[in-house]
Amino acid sequence: MAATNSVRRRLESVDQAGIVLPNILLRIPHRARDRTGGRAAVQPSHPASFTGQFPESMHNVRNDGAQHTESVSCLVKQSMNTPLSTFLVASLAVSFATADAGSDRLPLPEGFVYLDEVLPDLVADLHYATRNNFVGQPIDGYRHANPVLSAPAATALAGVQAALRPFGLGLKVFDAYRPQRAVDHFVRWGNDLDDQRTKPRYYPEVEKKNLFKEGYIAARSSHSRGSTVDLTIVSFDRAGSVRELDMGSHFDLFGPVSWPDSPKVSVQQRANRMLLQSLMSAHGFAPYAQEWWHFTLRDEPYPDTYFDFPF
Repeated sequence: MAATNSVRRRLESVDQAGIVLPNILLRIPHRARDRTGGRAAVQPSHPASFTGQFPESMHNVRNDGAQHTESVSCLVKQSMNTPLSTFLVASLAVSFATADAGSDRLPLPEGFVYLDEVLPDLVADLHYATRNNFVGQPIDGYRHANPVLSAPAATALAGVQAALRPFGLGLKVFDAYRPQRAVDHFVRWGNDLDDQRTKPRYYPEVEKKNLFKEGYIAARSSHSRGSTVDLTIVSFDRAGSVRELDMGSHFDLFGPVSWPDSPKVSVQQRANRMLLQSLMSAHGFAPYAQEWWHFTLRDEPYPDTYFDFPF
């Protein structure tokens, strides 16, 4: 109830500002949900607008603020009460063991899981396993592009995915558990002020010498405790293509434009950020004030432990 009331208050303030919310936040009849577990067919014309091919009763609905508030509260409450599929229980049991015999994945400590074993339809794009990141090279500790989380965080994330799935939406993960050796790699890069190769894309408005002071890089990261995840929302078209909802800035763009409530992005982009934050908050995750993509499980199981196992 507290989570629902929080979403209600947030939506009331947003509606008063004249923001057009994404269709998933509009009044959606309960009976219109896809009970088969499959994705609804959507054809977003632009990631910011997300006007998909929903049933007639779900498409282009615009009501007053009270109806918006009631509808998203219903969505959040329903998503919290949605039973997880049987595969989740089975996957969690398997994930506590070592990696599959047919793969070269490293075994994980007890209490951690590979996310694709819990959420087979999750989209993963681990930038730190590639050169596509602010350091410009693969990061220490990332052997595979398969994200890892603590089991409780993975279970909570499954609830968010279950809430999005009937609407043809899902989650895309950029990073999850991060070994301490990876954080140490970031620190070494941050101290090398001569290396400015990635500045135009990742920190154009922040001086590299200030990345530590302004909180974008630190010697310790909540990611290393195993219950923090960086992610966004994606939509799927009829052909199965994946498109990110437009959040106004890309992952790991350091600067005020990436703050969740930044006025530098459009009304629609703020609404998309609010959708992500509302659902994550309703399922037990706390946001971070400087990155719209960053969330930590409030009741994380290892609040004082910084792990360093590679994966």
